[in-house]
Amino acid sequence: MTAQQTVEQSPAPLAAGRDGARLTDEELAAGFVRGDEDCLAAAYHRWGALVFTLARRSLGDPREAEDVVQVVFLAAWRGRGGFSPDRGAMTAWLVGITRRKIADALSARTRRADLVAAAGASLSMAQEDPAARPEAVLDRLVVSHELAKLPAPQRRVLSLAFYDDLTQAQIAQLTGWPLGTVKSHARRGLHRLGRHLEEGGALSGAE
Repeated sequence: MTAQQTVEQSPAPLAAGRDGARLTDEELAAGFVRGDEDCLAAAYHRWGALVFTLARRSLGDPREAEDVVQVVFLAAWRGRGGFSPDRGAMTAWLVGITRRKIADALSARTRRADLVAAAGASLSMAQEDPAARPEAVLDRLVVSHELAKLPAPQRRVLSLAFYDDLTQAQIAQLTGWPLGTVKSHARRGLHRLGRHLEEGGALSGAE
């Protein structure tokens, strides 16, 4: 089993005599640095909840927080050669990695939000005066194509926001969904839409 599989799957119980719960933090850290995958699994069990809590508190999204947990432990495993138990506790080292990965996630979220905002602006321009900016027609088609890939609730919320210029409160009133549900669909839809546009360099003029 690879290290990534060890992190992505729920780690199996360690072999008898090597129960991670019985190891001290120092013993666990030493085994981790040596490349012992059992110690990676044990570290994931011992500190995964801490990493998740920190990520969820900063990001406000449990799914993004779960992604950060995976990224943190994979980064820690790959960079274990740079950790020295003599210089500090493994917990503090993991927290430092977590903070950096949270910052990366927030930066990525900002880029996606900017891209989606640009997409919305392109849609508005195309609706108001398609002749004023010919490439906006292409942008409109691309965004419409990406919207079609989203789950129906997310697609409906974003379509009402983009095409009908409705607020989330107005969408909640129109659909009969609780405002919290509308916000959740919007957030997840924007996340997916922004990621798809970012990966495809979808908007004309995008670098």
